[in-house]
Amino acid sequence: MQLGSGRGGSRRRGRRGERSPVAEINVTPLVDVMLVLLIIFMVTAPLLVTGVPVELPESRAKAIEQPEEPIEIAIDKGGVIYVDGDAVASSDLPARLEALAATGDAGERAVVLRGDKSIDYGAMMSVMGELNRAGLNSISLVTTGSGAQP
Repeated sequence: MQLGSGRGGSRRRGRRGERSPVAEINVTPLVDVMLVLLIIFMVTAPLLVTGVPVELPESRAKAIEQPEEPIEIAIDKGGVIYVDGDAVASSDLPARLEALAATGDAGERAVVLRGDKSIDYGAMMSVMGELNRAGLNSISLVTTGSGAQP
């Protein structure tokens, strides 16, 4: 009597000559799902960085390296001012900026100012004036990079 002979090889046959299922994990679908999730996260991660939807003007200037985490101020289309992602009323802005200037080195901490291109120029200058009054003088205006020629 010979074991392992026949069509099934060394696998045991169950009732009625059927083969028993193989208990192996197929890793290929798992890898496919993980790659799809990786691509989704790679595409959506840059979108999560911007907290306030602001349509920035274009500029050909190069990006500036910042050694420390800057204070982010944004003004949206409606003129609402956001400080580090939190909406701040115009009347509360001076107090909020003075509180930020009081923590750490006020002269060395950078401020990143982003304003929607459709807002009034006076609104932007008003925020810049409050920044100056609070002692935050290192202000960077954010634009989108563009290859547009002047």
